[in-house]
Amino acid sequence: MRFTKRTGPTNILIRKTIRVLRKYARQYRAPIWRYVAELLERPRRLRIVVNVSKINRYTESGDVVVVPGKVLGAGNIDHPVTVAAIGFSKQAADKIRAAGGRVLHILQLLEENPRGSRVKIII
Repeated sequence: MRFTKRTGPTNILIRKTIRVLRKYARQYRAPIWRYVAELLERPRRLRIVVNVSKINRYTESGDVVVVPGKVLGAGNIDHPVTVAAIGFSKQAADKIRAAGGRVLHILQLLEENPRGSRVKIII
């Protein structure tokens, strides 16, 4: 019987992000980053896609959110939040910024908040 070897993501940016997330999880004893790295390592067909409306529903003003995948622009957002993700659609980024929020890549959030305190993960 022949098994294929799991290779993980082939996108170089996602591989780097996973590596850095694991490093920060060890260095700062922050299990949240290890969990985000595990979610990013999943196969592409299981990758997470979140709409702006879901972020609006589960956050309050001033929250910091991590989406281990892509944020899409369906729905509206009516309060400022900081959203970190691997990717954003143009509409999603525009809507978050229009509400007074910030759009970041996960690596940028790691530099700002290495311990991962007060960060919500939306799946």
